[in-house]
Amino acid sequence: MAIEGAELVKAAAFIGAGLAMGLGAIGPGVGEGFVGGKACEAIGKKPEEAGLLTRTMLVAQAVSESTGIYSLVVALLLLFVV
Repeated sequence: MAIEGAELVKAAAFIGAGLAMGLGAIGPGVGEGFVGGKACEAIGKKPEEAGLLTRTMLVAQAVSESTGIYSLVVALLLLFVV
Protein backbone atom coordinates (compact mmCIF):
# COMPACT_ATOMS: atom_id res chain seq x y z
CA MET A 1 0.00 0.00 0.00
CA ALA A 2 1.96 2.97 -1.30
CA ILE A 3 0.98 6.59 -1.12
CA GLU A 4 1.23 8.19 -4.56
CA GLY A 5 0.08 11.22 -6.52
CA ALA A 6 -2.68 13.31 -4.99
CA GLU A 7 -2.56 11.43 -1.69
CA LEU A 8 1.14 12.25 -1.30
CA VAL A 9 0.49 15.94 -1.99
CA LYS A 10 -2.37 15.99 0.53
CA ALA A 11 -0.23 14.28 3.17
CA ALA A 12 2.59 16.78 2.58
CA ALA A 13 0.08 19.65 2.87
CA PHE A 14 -1.14 18.32 6.23
CA ILE A 15 2.41 17.97 7.53
CA GLY A 16 3.26 21.44 6.24
CA ALA A 17 0.18 22.95 7.91
CA GLY A 18 1.13 21.37 11.22
CA LEU A 19 4.70 22.63 10.95
CA ALA A 20 3.52 26.11 9.92
CA MET A 21 1.33 26.45 12.99
CA GLY A 22 3.75 24.71 15.33
CA LEU A 23 6.77 26.77 14.39
CA GLY A 24 4.76 29.89 13.63
CA ALA A 25 3.34 30.02 17.15
CA ILE A 26 6.71 29.91 18.88
CA GLY A 27 7.78 33.44 17.91
CA PRO A 28 4.63 35.27 19.01
CA GLY A 29 4.50 33.28 22.25
CA VAL A 30 8.05 34.17 23.20
CA GLY A 31 7.68 37.77 22.01
CA GLU A 32 4.44 38.40 23.88
CA GLY A 33 5.81 36.85 27.05
CA PHE A 34 8.92 39.01 26.86
CA VAL A 35 6.89 42.17 26.27
CA GLY A 36 4.51 41.35 29.13
CA GLY A 37 7.37 40.68 31.51
CA LYS A 38 9.16 43.90 30.66
CA ALA A 39 5.91 45.86 31.01
CA CYS A 40 5.41 44.40 34.50
CA GLU A 41 8.96 45.39 35.41
CA ALA A 42 8.39 48.93 34.15
CA ILE A 43 5.08 49.26 36.00
CA GLY A 44 6.84 48.07 39.16
CA LYS A 45 9.44 50.80 38.76
CA LYS A 46 7.03 53.62 37.78
CA PRO A 47 3.44 52.77 38.82
CA GLU A 48 2.20 56.23 37.83
CA GLU A 49 2.92 55.40 34.16
CA ALA A 50 0.83 52.19 34.20
CA GLY A 51 -1.75 53.44 31.69
CA LEU A 52 0.81 54.44 29.06
CA LEU A 53 2.86 51.28 29.60
CA THR A 54 -0.21 49.05 29.30
CA ARG A 55 -1.29 50.73 26.07
CA THR A 56 2.19 50.41 24.61
CA MET A 57 2.40 46.77 25.71
CA LEU A 58 -0.90 45.91 24.03
CA VAL A 59 0.19 47.52 20.74
CA ALA A 60 3.49 45.62 20.86
CA GLN A 61 1.70 42.34 21.53
CA ALA A 62 -0.70 42.96 18.65
CA VAL A 63 2.22 43.53 16.28
CA SER A 64 3.92 40.40 17.59
CA GLU A 65 0.75 38.33 17.13
CA SER A 66 0.55 39.26 13.45
CA THR A 67 3.25 36.69 12.61
CA GLY A 68 1.15 34.00 14.29
CA ILE A 69 -1.85 35.06 12.23
CA TYR A 70 0.23 34.84 9.04
CA SER A 71 1.22 31.28 9.92
CA LEU A 72 -2.45 30.46 10.55
CA VAL A 73 -3.34 31.78 7.09
CA VAL A 74 -0.57 29.68 5.52
CA ALA A 75 -1.77 26.58 7.40
CA LEU A 76 -5.39 27.14 6.32
CA LEU A 77 -4.29 27.62 2.71
CA LEU A 78 -2.36 24.35 2.87
CA LEU A 79 -5.35 22.51 4.36
CA PHE A 80 -8.13 23.81 2.14
CA VAL A 81 -6.53 24.96 -1.13
CA VAL A 82 -3.80 22.44 -1.84
